[in-house]
Amino acid sequence: MTEAPTISTLGELRASGHEQKPLRAELRDNLLAKLRAGENPWPGLHGFESSVIPQLERALIAGHDIVLLGERGQGKTRLLRTIGGLLDEWTPVIAGSELAEHPFDPITHESRRRAAELGDSLPVAWRHRSERYVEKLATPDTSVADLIGDVDPMKVAEGRSLGDPETIHFGLIPRSHRGIVAINELPDLAERIQVSMLNVMEERDIQIRGYVLRLPLDVLVVASANPEDYTNRGRIITPLKDRFGAEIHTHYPQRLDAETAVIRQEAELVAAVPDHLIEILARFTRALRESTSVDQRSGVSARFAIAGAETIAASALHRAAAHGRADASADATARVVDLQTAVDVLGGKIEFETGEEGRESEVLTHLLRTATADTVREHFRGIDFGPLVDAIESGAMVVTGEAVTAREFLAGLPRLGESELYDETAARLGASTEGERAAAIELALEGLYLARKIGKDTDGSETVYG
Repeated sequence: MTEAPTISTLGELRASGHEQKPLRAELRDNLLAKLRAGENPWPGLHGFESSVIPQLERALIAGHDIVLLGERGQGKTRLLRTIGGLLDEWTPVIAGSELAEHPFDPITHESRRRAAELGDSLPVAWRHRSERYVEKLATPDTSVADLIGDVDPMKVAEGRSLGDPETIHFGLIPRSHRGIVAINELPDLAERIQVSMLNVMEERDIQIRGYVLRLPLDVLVVASANPEDYTNRGRIITPLKDRFGAEIHTHYPQRLDAETAVIRQEAELVAAVPDHLIEILARFTRALRESTSVDQRSGVSARFAIAGAETIAASALHRAAAHGRADASADATARVVDLQTAVDVLGGKIEFETGEEGRESEVLTHLLRTATADTVREHFRGIDFGPLVDAIESGAMVVTGEAVTAREFLAGLPRLGESELYDETAARLGASTEGERAAAIELALEGLYLARKIGKDTDGSETVYG
């Protein structure tokens, strides 16, 4: 954040040559400037480059109010918040004004009176763009007063008459004047609240308790909704649908690399999680979205994989602290054995079809194994694991588990003579540390088990490949 300008009066602002722009022109100009300069206006968004983003950019250039339609966990809120980055970093406002009006264009009765009395001495303050984006989660108890406004009984008690415009206490939308107001889960608003937004979005005036205030509000309304609810059979009124100039459908990442990028960006990991485990979680999530056993109307949120990555990282740190070296964080690297801990706690984030009752754990385990097998084939294609299989068939056993550290796991691997299989396996995944080598070799063992080349027995916290 840069320092705010030092201009403090209307006269100084006029002398500086400042140009007032309507909100939509400001967004349009800043978006076009970024595109011309080759800058990415949408940092942190993955998988929307060729679908959602072009539609959103066209809507902003056209100056339309926007509603994003999509299932949970598709990044709708993040996308809405990113629009605020297209605002000017600092904008002048009338100091102390309730609606943060531009000094060149006061719109409330009080601000116009102050401007007439003070002239070029009208005080000017500066507002950062982070203050010009406001968000409201639509809930059934949201009132007209919350969004639009109401008569303030305290101002009436001070002696003002009910017809005095200064008795009005403005709600969220008028207070977002010259800014962006985002309403999440729009259809959850009661119908009478939706009706109260009609004039604000079209005529740009507000009606409160029978009073019509002609306020030329300069507000961009953006919203998110579930597609099922955003129909005349759902919980949205048709006139409000008609007020939005752009309806944009979001989606889950369509490419594996976009899915893994989202996990890496959003997950707060307390230990090292190798890329191949992130890939397994991404494949696992994508498999759930395609499974007939899962209720696809509710979707499988990106938060599922993000929470999974955080869980296996926590499992690795727990193991290192309980059984590893004194410096737990340096020894904490997640391995395949930690994936099951994620399955154990994430089942509640998935809604299964009615006929799958009692089979939830079975479905999750099967799809996780499928994701693991696909990852093994992707990374270990062409490696001959024959020496390791022969050693195990000759009676060698490899012990791993939640309580087995990376050093103990590596020390327990069978000797393969002059074979460089372990080094080749680690090199395929770019493994260099002790923990990363253990994670790579354990993935290979799990792949051999899934391919039915070796056996596996799990007993509590210990797993034996043999």
